[in-house]
Amino acid sequence: MSALRRFAGSPDGVVGAGLLLSFAIVAVFAPVAYPEDPLSIVGGPLVRPFVDWSTPLGTDRLGRDLLAGLLHGARTSMLVGLFAALVAILLGAAVGVAAGLSGGWIDESLMRITEAFQTVPGFLLALAFISVVGPSLPMVVFAIALGAWTGPARVVRAEVLSIRERDFVAAARVIGMHPVEIAWREVLPHALPPVVSLASVIVAGAILTEAALSFLGLGDPNRVTWGGLIAEGRTVLRSAPYLSIVPGLALLSTVLAVHLTGEGIVAALAGRRSFQ
Repeated sequence: MSALRRFAGSPDGVVGAGLLLSFAIVAVFAPVAYPEDPLSIVGGPLVRPFVDWSTPLGTDRLGRDLLAGLLHGARTSMLVGLFAALVAILLGAAVGVAAGLSGGWIDESLMRITEAFQTVPGFLLALAFISVVGPSLPMVVFAIALGAWTGPARVVRAEVLSIRERDFVAAARVIGMHPVEIAWREVLPHALPPVVSLASVIVAGAILTEAALSFLGLGDPNRVTWGGLIAEGRTVLRSAPYLSIVPGLALLSTVLAVHLTGEGIVAALAGRRSFQ
């Protein structure tokens, strides 16, 4: 049975993938639906949802379209989640492969550094980093990855410690392959699949961390974010609760979609291992 069929047999995975695909389509086509600046004023302040159909979800206290901000905010959340996970996995994989293949004092040193990073909560690390370097989308991505690479590093190292003793790695050494080539061509492809199960956790955590940073005013000021929309609605929570509830529900749905998709991927990979 193929991995795709096993994934399709997971109800959680199918529902999560459907939701995630919907959010991805929204993120991609947001500039088509709302080509204007989502931060521009388009109407009166605090127009309630479904009153003026030119702004279906209403406006904030400055008269900005909530639906336009919601769609453009999806782009920010998806970009941050995907790129933060990519950077974290690449950095963690590099550290894990170097530690697992080298052994000795290099392995010991890299693992102590990894443990040092693990002692600091990821959000506090991102908060401190952004406070020092300033808020921008690339810095937010790097700050989140800085607190998320330790999990992939430990998983990859554990896999490498097992893989490096196998016959095909020994054969590569015998024929004179360079250690970097062995790591890239022989070891890494076999060590990465278990890390895929961590990707959904990192993506979901990255989306929540970015929202929390934006809520505190440490997100990219030139981009609309769901955390920023929630923070904007906080000041008028009693009179206009929809300003915080709508982006909050979007954030919750996206994180849930990522989690369910990850559950489906894990189930598919577990089925694959059981057949091997």
